Amino acid sequence: MADFSDESIASLSKKLQAGEVSSREITESFLKSIEKLNPKINAFIRVEKETALKEADEADKRIADGGTEKLLGIPLGIKDLIVIKDGLTTCGSKILENFKSPYSATVIEKLREAGAVLLGKTNMDEFAMGSSNETSYFGRCKNPWNLDTVPGGSSGGSAAAVAARLCPGTLGSDTGGSIRQPAAFCGVAGLKPTYGRVSRFGLIAFASSLDQIGPFARNVEDCALILQAIAGYDSMDSTSADIPVPDYSKSLDEGVKGTVIGLPKEYFVGGVDTAIAAIVTDAAKKLENEGAKIEEVSLPHTKYAVAVYYVIAPAEASSNLSRYDGVKYGFRSDNASSLSEMYLNTRTEGFGAEVKRRIMLGTYALSSGYYDAYYLKAQKVRTLITNDFKEAFKKCDLLLTPTTPTAAFNIGEKIDDPLQMYLNDIFTISANLSGIPAISVQGGFTPSGLPVGVQLLAPHFGEPALFSAASAYEKLHGAELSAKKPAV
Repeated sequence: MADFSDESIASLSKKLQAGEVSSREITESFLKSIEKLNPKINAFIRVEKETALKEADEADKRIADGGTEKLLGIPLGIKDLIVIKDGLTTCGSKILENFKSPYSATVIEKLREAGAVLLGKTNMDEFAMGSSNETSYFGRCKNPWNLDTVPGGSSGGSAAAVAARLCPGTLGSDTGGSIRQPAAFCGVAGLKPTYGRVSRFGLIAFASSLDQIGPFARNVEDCALILQAIAGYDSMDSTSADIPVPDYSKSLDEGVKGTVIGLPKEYFVGGVDTAIAAIVTDAAKKLENEGAKIEEVSLPHTKYAVAVYYVIAPAEASSNLSRYDGVKYGFRSDNASSLSEMYLNTRTEGFGAEVKRRIMLGTYALSSGYYDAYYLKAQKVRTLITNDFKEAFKKCDLLLTPTTPTAAFNIGEKIDDPLQMYLNDIFTISANLSGIPAISVQGGFTPSGLPVGVQLLAPHFGEPALFSAASAYEKLHGAELSAKKPAV
């Protein structure tokens, strides 16, 4: 059987259109890789082999009939909080262990319209609450580059699946860095789109004003192809933006000549690993050599971002997760003699420790007497953080920062220290609070061989500029980096 594991989405699409290979052959190849490697890393919670092969055969028929969609016949993985009709969607939690959705998310409908093949559901931190993929009810996922380290979270399974060549692309979700942080840890590209650019209908909510679906892929071009398929207005999502979707592929070769790129001084402070700081500084020099202008800028309220996030996100989680009470769907405790006891025991037994922690934090922040002191004040500071970006983007077109302060950390290293775990998202949270798009691309490796991510941020709906700069940077050293493979 031919091996397509090193192929990009773009190259596979060209071969499919040329008739050099079939979708079934490609799908069988990736299913074989999953069978071989997934037991080591646990990137996929479930693999839908028969469904995937059926969809591959349907894609081959569409190609034979003249179908030309870029994702037609391409196998993808889906984070397990995006619902697919009649399929299990667990959010990595015991409380939804046997939940079957009666409908599909809008992004799933769009992928099916594009002819993509859905391989199965990828692992994640429970209800997307985590930065290491260690809180999943279905077991932790491991980083393919070093099985003793975490892949990042919450979309760790989606990132690890792409890094380990189990599929050429996946969907994840990003509430405070849950696409970009695991993309950095696993050495792949990951994009958080502008809030409202991609429909959230069918995305099981963690924090509704922060959540956004986005792609993982081996490179920037493939991220652009996936975003092209899933972006657009959706009347089923009240927060969806009714703004035309540009052709993102046209941005990939525009380069950075004349682009002003800001380096926020607050992102280059103590606590950033020296290897990461050096790689980001080198990225700035490389982009400057390509014609970009580099300027220092300030985002003065950055220091409050983590605190603001961990008031707003848990508060919204407290509200969103109140529906899991054992009445309508999901897990129900058998150990109860009254309705109130059933509620209590269902949530006690069904939720993991991190989810309970955030529900309690959020419920406290919203409680009578504390709402103004915590939640309302956090929302006001959120506005200040958003205004910081608006002021910075008056001076520059993009921002360049580290994606994370460190490379992937060891499994178990931070699981018992929530504050240290939360601080790992210090460079990604602000983009969610302000709703702007951001992408992480691989910048290099630490001396110990772990991947390092470089982050670019743009104004609202500035994805084309992101793709231009990220693609330009990737082309400078992409071949060198992509030649290296994980140890798994």
